[in-house]
Amino acid sequence: MRSGEMVTRGGDTLLGVTTGCSSAIQGVGVNHNRLPLDPSGTLSLNSLISLLDLQPWKPILAALLLPPVPLLLLVLIGARLIRPSRGWGWLVVLLGVGGLWLSACSGVARGIEPFVLPQTAALRPDRIAELRAEGSSKTGKGTVAIVVLGSGVEPFAPEYGMSNLSPASVERLRYGLWLARETGWPVAFSGGIGWGGTGTSAEADVAARIAREEFGRPLRWVENESRDTRENAERTAAMLRADGIGHIVLVTHAWHMPRARSMFNEIAQRGGLIVESAPIKLSMRDQMGALDWFPSNSGFDRVRSVLREWLALTLKA
Repeated sequence: MRSGEMVTRGGDTLLGVTTGCSSAIQGVGVNHNRLPLDPSGTLSLNSLISLLDLQPWKPILAALLLPPVPLLLLVLIGARLIRPSRGWGWLVVLLGVGGLWLSACSGVARGIEPFVLPQTAALRPDRIAELRAEGSSKTGKGTVAIVVLGSGVEPFAPEYGMSNLSPASVERLRYGLWLARETGWPVAFSGGIGWGGTGTSAEADVAARIAREEFGRPLRWVENESRDTRENAERTAAMLRADGIGHIVLVTHAWHMPRARSMFNEIAQRGGLIVESAPIKLSMRDQMGALDWFPSNSGFDRVRSVLREWLALTLKA
């Protein structure tokens, strides 16, 4: 592969699941002849969803389980109970309303995140310096790639007249490109059209355009077929192993890192990859103020993100 050349890998369709670079995936140990099991050898919820072909329903199931839907149902139940039992009815209504308030507070997200999700430290400046030294001397174990995971795309942004990355994806891409500038290692971006996505623009393709045109730093690898975090891991590992990469620096939000790291580690154990975390937006409880306990759009998004990742980890989805 020529220096600076961008690699894009598509895939074939096998058993209803699109697979990128099939032979390379087999090289990292993905077995399409049986259902994937978790490390304990039991059938995971993700495997069951795949067996029943319910992947397109995953966003809907998550929406039903996460705020505000359960809390709105609680308010409706309380309202129904007011007539036969006023005391219990109002108590249930107040619990539902209180839950709705708290579910939109960033202070709640920061408070519960350390207890429900494994915590990952930021990539320290001295470690970044070590990666820079390895890049300049090429003495590190294998070759390093900075892997950025997508977090959503706008199919069409009227102000640009084209598709655009979601704010969370832009944050991840920006940090990944900053790490590339600081260390000298190339960047891969992983993300296709998610299970709940619309439009025809794969997230990684949009990221490649933004990285090239707006940041002036072209991506080396573009993985544009994955639809969820598990496929991010499988397809990206296949692509990078095919190019001799032995060490990846994984970039995603702190609340997403435990599940993403777990899935990449699962693939890494099969193919000998080293996975190193580089999270962004870490929870800082000591920086909370009074406004963090008032509802906000950002608070609602973060609470949902933390609870979604906790459910996914708990259910192995």
